[in-house]
Amino acid sequence: MTMSPPAPAAPLAPPAPLPLVEQFQFGLDAPICLTWELTYACNLSCVHCLSSSGRRDPRELSTAEAKAVIDELERMQVFYVNIGGGEPTVRPDFWELVDYATEHHVGVKFSTNGVKITPEVAARLAASDYVDVQISLDGATAEVNDAVRGPGSYETALRAMQNLADAGFRGFKISVVMTRQNVGQLDAFKAIADRFDAQLRITRLRPSGRGADVWDDLHVTSTQQRELYDWLVAHGENVLTGDSFFHLAGYGGGAMPGLNLCGAGRVVCLIDPVGDVYACPFAIHENFLAGNVRAPGGFTGVWRTSELFRGLREPQSAGACTSCSAYDACRGGCMAAKFFTGLPLDGPDPECVKGHGERALTLVDAGSAPKPSLDHSHRTTRVPLTLSPRRPTVPVPVKGCDENPLAGLALTDG
Repeated sequence: MTMSPPAPAAPLAPPAPLPLVEQFQFGLDAPICLTWELTYACNLSCVHCLSSSGRRDPRELSTAEAKAVIDELERMQVFYVNIGGGEPTVRPDFWELVDYATEHHVGVKFSTNGVKITPEVAARLAASDYVDVQISLDGATAEVNDAVRGPGSYETALRAMQNLADAGFRGFKISVVMTRQNVGQLDAFKAIADRFDAQLRITRLRPSGRGADVWDDLHVTSTQQRELYDWLVAHGENVLTGDSFFHLAGYGGGAMPGLNLCGAGRVVCLIDPVGDVYACPFAIHENFLAGNVRAPGGFTGVWRTSELFRGLREPQSAGACTSCSAYDACRGGCMAAKFFTGLPLDGPDPECVKGHGERALTLVDAGSAPKPSLDHSHRTTRVPLTLSPRRPTVPVPVKGCDENPLAGLALTDG
């Protein structure tokens, strides 16, 4: 009797790749989205400024040190960096650093209030394939915008947009922080973006920096959250949100655009003007300080070996959200929003659409929420929603350690 040889075993199917969210939560070799605040200097005093900017810090990275960071980003193959501040364009070496980054294969997207986007600058930006610009606007009318960003800031922003449009820059971004005063203006914001052939980007107000002082007055109500969610579902196909609103996925209509995961220390982080590296742009506090780029190993060493980042890349407890049916959609919400309102990091988001955060906030002792570690504001005493930005009419001399936020910047009232 002849026996047939056994059939060869079928090859094992390769394991199915994990969803991106599952891959990203354990961290990557380099950040996907790196925010770099080049300076705390700013000509405005926005009441919700996440970095409490205003005055320049004399310890900020030098031009040579900033270029060394860019060299690291190139070696790490970081595709692009989000540059902010403060107002980054008031740094005398801003354009030098932008050019250096793009020459070293690191694209730049920078946020600005528009104060230095002249017709000449707009033409320069329009000619570059590796630089994107984001104009901040927090009201579709001067009345709403200027109450938050300061008198004249609406006119400044629209003039910058017009200059960009006239130069042929298509698709620049208009960045709006959503507040209870401007949620009803979403259609008007979209109309402004369409008018200038720009793209609307809306972000969430966090209780970070000076935003902690005005969060109770400015953050959207529960009714407005639903209004915002419905608007995004109906009109948000070409509207950017980053990962600002993944907590709204708890309404049950599916995931919001973006990663839908807190990426702090996993795929995002912040480099501040003095080289400190924080897990999140909205969490400038010593609890989330991972290291400094001036230390041995530089930024690469901080990103890849920081104990804080390693901890954030471990599986996180869902805590009080474990039993919530919406947890897989919202992932517990925003770490910074929880921290700066005094809620535990494994607790519900303060704006949880199920109402769990609102109930949790009633148990937080008044005044016990952590305060931001740094404050570079123009004033030591702030009155919410009333601003008087300085408007010099002559150039301000530049000195090596000048803390004046307007060093090198000439403005006129004309």
